Amino acid sequence: MKRVCFLLKVKPDRIEEYRERHAQVWPDMQAALRDTGWHNYSLFLGDDGLVVGYLETEDFEKAQEAMARTEVNARWQAEMAPLFEGLDGRADENMRPLPEVFHLD
Repeated sequence: MKRVCFLLKVKPDRIEEYRERHAQVWPDMQAALRDTGWHNYSLFLGDDGLVVGYLETEDFEKAQEAMARTEVNARWQAEMAPLFEGLDGRADENMRPLPEVFHLD
């Protein structure tokens, strides 16, 4: 499994809404993530709106492409898009993995 970490930024005035939506992620969205190869997926949110995402997957590009083909992801991304700042497109299209520089197993 490859470990993937990425950053996104939520607009300051939408942070609480972002928290609320992720407290109630749709069951079909969760199933789609699992079915398309997203494992051990976590999101962390700072008070400044910085989102740190972490997941494990065999192939991140393949997992992203598989999710992009799901209807539930299209709905989720459309609803979440207004919450982010500085995006060129959808949030799931702006997940740029950070290079791993250290790992303690």
